[in-house]
Amino acid sequence: MMTMSLRDYVAKIKLDSRKAKADSGRFDFPAALHKPKQVLVCLPGTLRQLTLVKQFLPTLTELFKPAEITLLSMPGIRIADIFPRKGFRILTPTSDQTTWSGLAKKNYLKLLQESKFDLLLDLNLEVSYFTSSVLLGFPKAVRIGRGNHLGQPFYNLEIKTKYLRDERNIYRSLLETLSLFKNSRVRPSTPDHSGQASEELCT
Repeated sequence: MMTMSLRDYVAKIKLDSRKAKADSGRFDFPAALHKPKQVLVCLPGTLRQLTLVKQFLPTLTELFKPAEITLLSMPGIRIADIFPRKGFRILTPTSDQTTWSGLAKKNYLKLLQESKFDLLLDLNLEVSYFTSSVLLGFPKAVRIGRGNHLGQPFYNLEIKTKYLRDERNIYRSLLETLSLFKNSRVRPSTPDHSGQASEELCT
């Protein structure tokens, strides 16, 4: 049995506290996906996954155009040498913008909130306390992630994929399903027991 480090334990306790206070509004899907103005893409933390995500940047641009897309790296990971600056805004949090346990500090969340992101896409395939804290900082935004991952209240739209380990196909199927759903006229409504709207798509 794997033991949790003290840092992870503190992060989980603090995240649980923020999670308990989270307030998610209702969204009309797929209409909520049609005209985002500011999109925040939360990038993964491994070089392999970053390289894979880079291959899907044209897909992201096409999917969300004409929205402005901002790429948010994991703290301390410089991605300027991997990702093109043209067409994207790149944010790299510094160590003084995160807590000791790895969560985004409140003043950094306020800085992000100034950009008025109305759609967040989490491309992490592993749990990230930093990204989780960012997602909770945007209760009024559409927040999209992989199914069987974080769930509510971090996401209000989850996309399941049949792929478990094939990272390239996980990203491909996630974006393809999102594109199909965005362009469909289906209007699912699956409220959870709290009364909040939660959508789940399967590939």
